[in-house]
Amino acid sequence: MSDAPPVATRGLVKRYGEIVAVDHVDLTVEPGDVFGYLGPNGAGKTTSLRMMLGLVRPTEGRVELFGRDPLVEGARALDGVAGFVEAPRFYPYLSGRKNLRLLADYDDGDSRSRIEEMLELVELGDRAGDRVGGYSHGMRQRLGIAASLLRQPRLLLLDEPATGLDPAGMRDMRDLVRRLAREGITVLLSSHLLAEVEEVCNRVAIIRKGRIVYEGPLQELLATAASGYRLRSPDLERARIVCLAHAGVHDLQAVDGELRFQADEDAVAALSIALGQARIGVTALVPDRASLEDLFFGLTEDEATDNTEAVAV
Repeated sequence: MSDAPPVATRGLVKRYGEIVAVDHVDLTVEPGDVFGYLGPNGAGKTTSLRMMLGLVRPTEGRVELFGRDPLVEGARALDGVAGFVEAPRFYPYLSGRKNLRLLADYDDGDSRSRIEEMLELVELGDRAGDRVGGYSHGMRQRLGIAASLLRQPRLLLLDEPATGLDPAGMRDMRDLVRRLAREGITVLLSSHLLAEVEEVCNRVAIIRKGRIVYEGPLQELLATAASGYRLRSPDLERARIVCLAHAGVHDLQAVDGELRFQADEDAVAALSIALGQARIGVTALVPDRASLEDLFFGLTEDEATDNTEAVAV
């Protein structure tokens, strides 16, 4: 179905004996999304991706990729879909180029013609003739993406693509995901690296103990945090008195040589004028919004301590 979303799961459940790995997960990934699937290690992310790709049969519920169920339509449901779960695997004694040629031979006849283009896209063109056994972890991750792109996918599923990368490798992975999104590819990536997700994703879902605790636009999640501000001044006590007397400023605290408070933008604008009129010097007055990491821990913070619920794997 042409108008069906790239990914839709409804009531998705996976049990392993008494262990509930995925617990009635409903997700919708829209065309053009860079969708972050977030959760602590062991929350159920990888199991979910395996079910999406038809590698694991759900205990209950269903998955549809562009309106097609992998368990009903088999490989045909994966037309236009590519990616990898956990780390991509290659023959270490073959070069990156030869590994891609081998994979292309299992796919359509045009895949071989795209190998050099994909190697350049993931910036491996100059190392394509080297054995994969000599590649860094980041290079193997990028080669995995190149292998996925040989199929010209409309949907790319990536499981922890930035895990184990050094800062330069993370930067390269961010740039690559952004480039793919600009080319119209929908990306679903699972991760526990929150700063990376905050940099590239427009929508997220957070999974905790196999259950979704948030799904929606990333900016809407960030907007749920209270608007805090930090104020620094060489005359902190007088600044504190002005803040206390000012309407719209609340939860005022002096912490580590600065004032922290909650207020909306109009109140802060008026406060800055009042401080100037009182001839109180201000060296900093900056917003202090919660990061995705702060919100994530707020939603999942009892993951390790609550042993009364089923454990996800």
